[in-house]
Amino acid sequence: MSNARRGAVRNSYRTGYLRSPVWFARRDKWFRTQERRHPLTCAACDRPGTRRTLELHHLTYRGVRVLDGRWLATEKHDDLTALHPFCHELLHRLIDRDRILARSRTHRDASRIALQRLRATLTRETSAP
Repeated sequence: MSNARRGAVRNSYRTGYLRSPVWFARRDKWFRTQERRHPLTCAACDRPGTRRTLELHHLTYRGVRVLDGRWLATEKHDDLTALHPFCHELLHRLIDRDRILARSRTHRDASRIALQRLRATLTRETSAP
């Protein structure tokens, strides 16, 4: 098992699923639901965002499936979290570069731990004089 990202050429999740109409419909549903509950914010930096300025990070890929050659988007609401693109990239870099997070944890646990580290770092940087 590896949580490290593969290149787009070898990753049908990135080249297929994240470009599919079924993902865009699931993404829109997530944002509509979230907007009814709370204002949209980045899970890493806690700054406000919008559907256009935030990306969704998968905490698990259990809801992402292919059936008879068609993508299915059955992610639970709590399996997704919103991040600014920069914060999302930092999160993946933390996971990719830490051997334990990249190889010895579930993707949910690796994401949770990396997100805690990222929040702590961003909080320190924004509170510094």
